[in-house]
Amino acid sequence: MPESQSQKKKKGEPSSNDLLFQVRAVVDLIRPDIQADGGDVEVVAVHDGIVDVRFHGACVGCPSSNMTLQSGIAKQLRERIPEILEVRALN
Repeated sequence: MPESQSQKKKKGEPSSNDLLFQVRAVVDLIRPDIQADGGDVEVVAVHDGIVDVRFHGACVGCPSSNMTLQSGIAKQLRERIPEILEVRALN
């Protein structure tokens, strides 16, 4: 019988749902700092090592949002979850 996509996954490699849960947990640690400045961040999707987020509130259009994304969110995610390769903002 041919292997399904989930069966092709390497042993010990987290599933998409596991990664999504882990990513949301890390973002929840960062969220209070973002909210203190009047913004918020939403994890939209995690796929193939890429995390898609969407900024809300004061973060939308803020010139510092890219720095928050790269120096804050992406750095923390890559340090804590080795499977994460890239973090990108959808807005």
